[in-house]
Amino acid sequence: MQEKSIRAKNVNKFFGKTQVLNSVSITCRQGEITGITGRNGAGKTVLFKIFLGLLSLDSGEIYINGKRRIKQAGILSFAGTIIEEPAFLKNYSGRKNLEFLYMINHKNNQAYLEEILTKVGLDAKSKKHVGNYSLGMRQRLAIAQAIMENPDFLILDEPFNGLDNHGVYEMRNLLLELKQEGKVIVVASHNAGDIEFLCDSVYNMEAGKLDRVR
Repeated sequence: MQEKSIRAKNVNKFFGKTQVLNSVSITCRQGEITGITGRNGAGKTVLFKIFLGLLSLDSGEIYINGKRRIKQAGILSFAGTIIEEPAFLKNYSGRKNLEFLYMINHKNNQAYLEEILTKVGLDAKSKKHVGNYSLGMRQRLAIAQAIMENPDFLILDEPFNGLDNHGVYEMRNLLLELKQEGKVIVVASHNAGDIEFLCDSVYNMEAGKLDRVR
């Protein structure tokens, strides 16, 4: 069976005359957590969007499970992601938001949605509207949305943003569980502790260039 993986080879991306990715090469493998550090604007989010097929690349190659991707949207159907601030319907509960999303591809499965919400530490019975959630609660809901389709790939940009120490502890352990299940997990974080604790390999991005540091 082909090992699940994402590989970028000499990827370049320009916005106008500004080069935002410069010959980026990286391989993210099944059963591993790959960490990417770097300042805001370094190019991490652009790379993630290219992985997901949300942006085209100007040159270079992307391989999904060992096969070169021709179509830009080739990974979207089997990836869970957090990029930038997730958009939820503020006048509905977290559970209702997940229900709307889950019903796009599935029948209504309330027991499963309860399980997912409980897994990320949210009250599955709560009718509290997302608009009244704390930042940490919204982040937990974003993680629930990312994992609820049981994706092969998780592309997570600052997944611990807004979480308190207990929340970070819980979500770190959740990612380690998902790693053991054989997911391909890529995490960008400003927190060196998150990266050190979780990641099997670590890269730093600066001015569009990516270097492996561990």
